[in-house]
Amino acid sequence: MQQSFDRRAGLGLALASALAFGGSGVAAKPLIEQGMDSLHVVWLRIAGAALVLLPLAWRHRALVRERPALLAGFGVLAVAGVQAFYFAAIARIPVGVGLLIEFFGPALVLGWVRFVQRRPVTRQAAVGVLFAVTGLACVVEVWAGLGFDPLGLLLAFGAACCQCAYFVLAGHGTDSADGAAPHPLGVIAYGLIVGAVVLTLVSRPWNLRWSLLGDRAELGGMRPPAWTLIVWIVLVTTVLAYLFGVLAVRRLSPPVAGVVACLEAVVATVLAWVLLAEHLGAAQIVGGALVLIGAFTAQLAAPSTSSGAGPGSGERGEPVAGHVPGPRGDGEDLAADAPPPGQPAGR
Repeated sequence: MQQSFDRRAGLGLALASALAFGGSGVAAKPLIEQGMDSLHVVWLRIAGAALVLLPLAWRHRALVRERPALLAGFGVLAVAGVQAFYFAAIARIPVGVGLLIEFFGPALVLGWVRFVQRRPVTRQAAVGVLFAVTGLACVVEVWAGLGFDPLGLLLAFGAACCQCAYFVLAGHGTDSADGAAPHPLGVIAYGLIVGAVVLTLVSRPWNLRWSLLGDRAELGGMRPPAWTLIVWIVLVTTVLAYLFGVLAVRRLSPPVAGVVACLEAVVATVLAWVLLAEHLGAAQIVGGALVLIGAFTAQLAAPSTSSGAGPGSGERGEPVAGHVPGPRGDGEDLAADAPPPGQPAGR
C-alpha cells in the first residue's frame, strides 16, 4: 500500500512539476514583448531562484569541495544554457514551437551515443529518433523553407543541444568519492548559483530597465504588473518546479518521471494558445505529437553514457548500449542526481 501511495504521489508531483515548468515561457514572453531583454528575464529568474535556495546551498556546502565539476556543468548547461537559449528563442518564435524543438534533446543523446561514442542503440531508440526527426520537420515546416524565424529556430536547437549535453554529463556515474550520490537539492541550489553568476557576466543586468517592472504587461486580456510575472517565474516555474521534479523522481523511476515531464510541452503550447493567441497549424500539432512520441521513446530507451546507470539502464532489462568502463581521466566520476537523467534539465 505504501508503494502504491508513493507512486500516486510521485505521479502527482511529476505532473505538478510539468505544469509549473510549462508556465515559464508564457509568463516571460509578455515581458520580452514589453521591451525587456530576454537575457535580463532569464537573469531575474535564475538569480531570484538562487537567492530563494541559498539555505539549501548552505546546508549542502560540502558539494563545492566534493563535486565542483558536476556543479559547474549543471549550472552552465542545464541552467544558464538551456534557459538562455530557450528565452531568446521564444522572443522570435512561438512558445510551443521553441519548447517542442528543445524536447529534441533526448534524441540528440542517442545520436551522441551512436556516432560519437560509437556504441550500438536498440531498435526502439532508433524508432524514437525517427519519430522525433519527422516531428521536428513538421513543426518547423521544412517544406515551406522553414515556417518560422531561422534565428529563433537555431536558438531553440541550442537549448536542445544544452539539454543533450546535460544528459551526457548525467550519465557519467552517480556516486561521489565517499560512495554517496550528491543530494539532488544541493546540486539544484548550486546549479542555480553557478547559472546566476554566468548569466550576470553574459546579460550585464546593470543595464536592465528596472522601471519596466512597474509597468503592466499584456497577458490573455489581463494587465498584471510586470513584477508579478517575475515572482511567478521565480517561485513557481523555477523553485517549485525543480523541487517537485526531484521529489517525483524519488518516488518514480527516472524514465517514468521523464515521460510525465514531457507533458510540459503540451501545457506550454495550450497556455500560449489561450493566453498569447499563438495558434499552431495542423502541421505543428501533428509534428509536436511526433516529437513527444519520439521523446517518450528516447527517454525510455536512453542508455547510460558512462559507467553509471543512466536513464533507462537497469530499468527495462535491455540496455541500449554496452557498458563503457572507467571514470574520467582525472579519476573523478561526474554525478548528476538532480534532476536525474530522465527529467528534462529545466526551462
